[in-house]
Amino acid sequence: MIPRIVIAGTHSGCGKTTVASGIMEALVSRGMTVQPFKIGPDFIDPSHHTRICGRPSRNLDPFMMGENGVIDTFNRACSGADIAVIEGVMGLFDGVDGSAYASTAHVAGLVSAPVILVVHARGMSRSIHALIKGFCTFDPSVHISGVIVNAVGSERHRQMIESSQKVPAFGWIPRREDIALNSRHLGLFMAHEQETGHRTGEVIEEFCDVDAIIESAHLAPALHHATPPVSLPPAKVAIGIAMDPAFCFYYEDNFDRLRSHGARLVFFSPLTDPLPDCDALYFGGGYPELHLDALGKSPCTCQLKHASESGLPIYAECGGLMYLTREIVADSSYRMCGILPATAEMTNRIRGLGYVVGQSVQNTSFVPASMSARGHEFHYSTVIPDHDAEFAFRLSRGKGIQNGQDGLVAENAVGMYTHAYFSDAFAQSFIEAAERYKNCQ
Repeated sequence: MIPRIVIAGTHSGCGKTTVASGIMEALVSRGMTVQPFKIGPDFIDPSHHTRICGRPSRNLDPFMMGENGVIDTFNRACSGADIAVIEGVMGLFDGVDGSAYASTAHVAGLVSAPVILVVHARGMSRSIHALIKGFCTFDPSVHISGVIVNAVGSERHRQMIESSQKVPAFGWIPRREDIALNSRHLGLFMAHEQETGHRTGEVIEEFCDVDAIIESAHLAPALHHATPPVSLPPAKVAIGIAMDPAFCFYYEDNFDRLRSHGARLVFFSPLTDPLPDCDALYFGGGYPELHLDALGKSPCTCQLKHASESGLPIYAECGGLMYLTREIVADSSYRMCGILPATAEMTNRIRGLGYVVGQSVQNTSFVPASMSARGHEFHYSTVIPDHDAEFAFRLSRGKGIQNGQDGLVAENAVGMYTHAYFSDAFAQSFIEAAERYKNCQ
């Protein structure tokens, strides 16, 4: 049984990412091995967790993974850790389509974890207790072990709140602009772009009762769902993974799934590196729009089209999809790989946001017909395909590239707006396509 705690919020923007990251950092500073998690389809918060904890942060999302998938990922990832810290998503009870499903409360129940509720105190004193009481009584199956009061204006403000306190307070964090994490169009800046992380742990140690937080985590009951250890097969193929500031949105479980089906992962930077010697390529999402000049001039961009024409299987998501088109139009037009028959354009508003469900409608080299897909889309861009473009997926939920279609196809390349959570069937099919390519060389 691993001690575990969920850091939840009353709403988005209440400070739970700062608090969760600070708690992780405080625990690491005490010499503990911390396994971080993020509820929901998020890539940015986990990058901060991973930097702090030195262990890959894992997403826990019942919509994409299924309930058993959440428990399996949790159990596997916690091996060798002293404590697990799970950051929530949105407000505690906010799930899919206004339901409880895939909410922070839902996941807390699946892994039997107590919850610490982060409450933003600005503009409230005694009224904060009505808010806290509502959260504590709304769903009696959710165990809220205490609260952390964030953005306390002064010692007088704290005293006004504390005088009517009934739920244990594990912390009183003053209003501090210097520990806030900076944001841009897709959310917070990535961990490698932030310099504030190391101060949050000090703030948590100064203004929170870390011993009480650890004690609360130890009250979590045993989990009865056992997950057998995974033994990796010998690597059959090499898959190149684009990993740099332009392409950095990946689910860690997707890497594991590829490895479990016989892939050796080769990480490289399309910004600076030539194409690696590999049997397939995977381009995740990220921020290609911030690196358009460098991408247009990189050796990888010049080599990719020829590699695609030779039959190399290429799978790309969101930013990766944009990169494979002919050009990306932002402040100007920038030449890209020219593999997919489309043009990508940046926009000043969200063009797709939410969960995605789809099914493949035609065979490609690694997407057989009738294969299901689940994932998430979030982008400030649009991809304009040629009139005769072909698509691999028809979506029953989500926007995709055009008219509910996703998975633009050309040669052995498929580009999706969907950030997919890989199924075993997809991973196996992708590996088999890589094997076929390898055997033909």
